[in-house]
Amino acid sequence: MSQVVEQGTSSPHVERYVASFEALKDRRPAGPAALEQARQVAIARFAALGFPTTADEDFRFTSVAPIATTPFDRAPEHTSVAGADLTGHLYGSATAAELVFVNGRFQLALSSVAAVPAGVTVSGLAEALDTPEVLAWLTRLAPSESSAFTALNTAFFEDAAVLRIARGAVIDAPINIVFVSTGGSTPTVSYPRILIVAGEQSQSTIIESHIGVGDGTYFSCAVTEAVVGPSASVDHYRVQLERSHGYHYCRLQVQADRKATFLSHAFSLGGAIVRNDLGAVLGGEGVDCTLNGLYVADGDTLVDNHTIIDHAMPHCGSHEVYKGILGGRARGVFNGKIIVREDAQKTDAKQTNKALLLSGAAQINTKPQLEIFADDVKCTHGATIGQLDADAMFYLQARGITRADARSMLIRSFAGDLVARVKFEPLRKRLECWLLAAIPADAVK
Repeated sequence: MSQVVEQGTSSPHVERYVASFEALKDRRPAGPAALEQARQVAIARFAALGFPTTADEDFRFTSVAPIATTPFDRAPEHTSVAGADLTGHLYGSATAAELVFVNGRFQLALSSVAAVPAGVTVSGLAEALDTPEVLAWLTRLAPSESSAFTALNTAFFEDAAVLRIARGAVIDAPINIVFVSTGGSTPTVSYPRILIVAGEQSQSTIIESHIGVGDGTYFSCAVTEAVVGPSASVDHYRVQLERSHGYHYCRLQVQADRKATFLSHAFSLGGAIVRNDLGAVLGGEGVDCTLNGLYVADGDTLVDNHTIIDHAMPHCGSHEVYKGILGGRARGVFNGKIIVREDAQKTDAKQTNKALLLSGAAQINTKPQLEIFADDVKCTHGATIGQLDADAMFYLQARGITRADARSMLIRSFAGDLVARVKFEPLRKRLECWLLAAIPADAVK
């Protein structure tokens, strides 16, 4: 233990995790040497970094002090989850496979993986550790170097959803992954993890959901890594429906090869503090990357979205639209960075961020960033912040529509274009219901 602590900080909140790591070391099943080394590097890096503070530029508007100072314990290994807790998040025969994880651990009894179509391999971590391509990518895309939360996940994750789509495989139905966090009598933490390896010319749709059950405080610290091979297409949906006493961090890191297509649709509809870090490296010519996001917050909720699209090669396009709906004393943060490397000529990048404030106390901090090192590019960004259109409200009310219904209609219209882009109809219909339920109370008075 001393070797790790000497590299780090004297903060008791950090040392608590370091001590827990050492205590669990001998109880973890033996794994590949490379993975064990990655864990050691990660805990040392976490000890060195400590939890971020508002003095860190990337967390300038986001205090994670409630996460850092809460004494979270490792979530229990055996926690029962009723089928009713999963209602609305499983799609049955409409999917190619469904994997359910409780507190970061794969639950075969709640999952449906018996009829996985040809060309797809889905499993928990233990069944995939002897696969060279899994070991080649696991913990490599999302390194622990600069992110304390990523380091924390890498040090502690016990299980993972591992998805491998074979070269040329076309998977018509989505693969659905559901992570459930349970709140108990004491605060608990879990570490969801996903690795996606999409082979050349494959096509797949993946749904990733994070939900909470129970009345206790919990923290879900998640990492997803996605490798998109040449000419492959991945349509990724991420739904985050944490409870009001749940804290959530997620890092999604994507590596896209030549002529690949990656589409991300992220929906954040619950939680006390939510931080989403999304990074995409366009590492081959002709990559097309789309990042869409919608977040809704009320009360004292904080939702922070940080995105980075790295155009590393020429002839790539990126399209980004993020929208926020904030009521009560909620706060939103959007930081969208586009990097165009020196060799990335003919880049076409567009970024749009819009926020709708439904109360005088709601706040949004938005920061678009362009770092351009090439000269033959087209890059645009725009940010708008506003309230509901008074003229539109008057028009609707003049036609007999109540104020509450008029406000609800305008809010749903504001978010509707992003929900409409969801191609999987069962998910799109449920998102419409969840969005209606999540509309801040300010909007219906």
